[in-house]
Amino acid sequence: MVMAKRKKRTEPAGTRWRFYIAVTVLFGVFSVLVARAAYIQVVSPERFSLQGDMRSLRSDSLPVQRGSIVDRHGRELAVSVPVETVWADPKRIDEHNALADNRRWQALAETFRMNREALVDKVDDPSKRFVYLQRKVTPSEADYVKQLKIPGVYLKTESRRYYPTGEIAAHLVGLTNIDGEGQEGLELLYDEHLTGQPGKRVYRKDAQGRVVEEISQTEAQQPKQLTLSIDQRIQATAYTELKKAVRYNQATSGSAIVLDVDTGEILAMVNSPSFNPNNRADLQSFRMRNRAITDSYEPGSTVKPLVVLSALENGRHKAGDIIDTSPGWLRLGGRRVSDPRNRGELTLTEVLKHSSNVGVTKMALDLGVDPLLQTYADAGFGSDTGVALLGEGMGLLSDRRRWSEFEIATLSYGYGLSVTTLQLAKAYSIIASGGVKRPLTIFRQESPLPGEQVFNPDNTLAVMHMMEEVVRDGTAKQAQVPGYRIAGKTGTTRKTKATGGYGDEYVALFAGIAPVSNPEVVVVVTINEPGTDDYYGGTAAAPVFSNIVAQTMRLLNVPPDNPDDTEIRAAGFGGQQ
Repeated sequence: MVMAKRKKRTEPAGTRWRFYIAVTVLFGVFSVLVARAAYIQVVSPERFSLQGDMRSLRSDSLPVQRGSIVDRHGRELAVSVPVETVWADPKRIDEHNALADNRRWQALAETFRMNREALVDKVDDPSKRFVYLQRKVTPSEADYVKQLKIPGVYLKTESRRYYPTGEIAAHLVGLTNIDGEGQEGLELLYDEHLTGQPGKRVYRKDAQGRVVEEISQTEAQQPKQLTLSIDQRIQATAYTELKKAVRYNQATSGSAIVLDVDTGEILAMVNSPSFNPNNRADLQSFRMRNRAITDSYEPGSTVKPLVVLSALENGRHKAGDIIDTSPGWLRLGGRRVSDPRNRGELTLTEVLKHSSNVGVTKMALDLGVDPLLQTYADAGFGSDTGVALLGEGMGLLSDRRRWSEFEIATLSYGYGLSVTTLQLAKAYSIIASGGVKRPLTIFRQESPLPGEQVFNPDNTLAVMHMMEEVVRDGTAKQAQVPGYRIAGKTGTTRKTKATGGYGDEYVALFAGIAPVSNPEVVVVVTINEPGTDDYYGGTAAAPVFSNIVAQTMRLLNVPPDNPDDTEIRAAGFGGQQ
């Protein structure tokens, strides 16, 4: 029996080589993965770690509000308040086809008082992810935006600068732009001081947007507060009275300063016209100038007390001396110096009381120009006041070799030099403080700033008593304050023309001290270009001084030093009534 041959089992063709190929491919892929992992982990880990972080790490700014500006009693003059800002994500708007809802976009445009097409143009670019629609809207506008529920339109909280006193302290405090950066006044000068430094929070999110890890947090550096020397109550009083006077006298502008005699602190600094920093719609540049420190004028007769003081300081005259002003005029080098009338022999007090040009001219010529200029310089003319405010002018005090007799004469009654309202206030504060000259400051002081004795206290006291007669029975009767002894001096000067010489416009000034028995404040009032025939310092500026001082004495609780003065005087801009 023939055994049947066993049939050979054969494998399908190509099976083996397909197996080898598969193994090779798998090995290759594995090798690539291993190599890639090694590259990521060893060769260049930073790059890929960064890419991972970009997908998962997030950071938020921790904002800080701008520091406040407050008066000496903590009353807010500038403060930051939270407001809402409307922004949009154009990509999300496109994804939801939100622009197709014309009715809602029209409503949004009307809310912002914008053209609908202009609003749509802002968001019609899907490549953008952030666009401002309206910065710092009102609460009612923010609420309306919420109700519209437009996809891709959102609200975020920012801060807005608000000025509670409005135009009253605008020139001093200044303002910020929409991004909270200082643009004018103290807001600009102390911008870095008020800004602070925002903090930062870094954290990690997962794919679902959940916070899974807090990485770090940098604390914000809080801004600092500015505490001014200003008393907001006195500031408001001074502004109200000045604004009324500018309007009553049909003047182009006016300024007023209130100084604390003992400390050199500025209690009030006001100008009219002013501006409202809370409403930027109609800002005009001429309204924004702090004229009390930027504008300088020839001071006129307000310098005559300094001429008398210089004569006393240099031993050329004594308080009881007589000056012969007859016949009421002088001729110097072909020019004439005159008084309104011939008053004959006058005491030094009467020279000031009647504001005699002839009297102070004779004193100046006897004194010489150098001692007179030195007295003016010691009083602070021609130099800064120490207040360090932006735009402060230094006026003009010439220092040249040759002076004619007529030039010396004009110098003695306030022409041929110029001062700011603040400089004039500083000069009178030196007289009021017994000859002590100290820098002025706009910040509250815990103790008086160091001063320099520049004049003899006996001489300054004598001059102050002479100025008291000017107010009691001289050219400044309208500066009287019932119940208080007041010392001061009027000034009326013609303004120079751009083409040279003097025009028909005037500056009315009054500078005074209150109360004489124990000086607390110096107040200077400047009325620029009165439009009426009553353009004199005694009628345009002195009543403003009276009204400011009367209220300031009450606010500072200064007791009357003239209780026997029972005269009831209605202080009006037209004179005594």
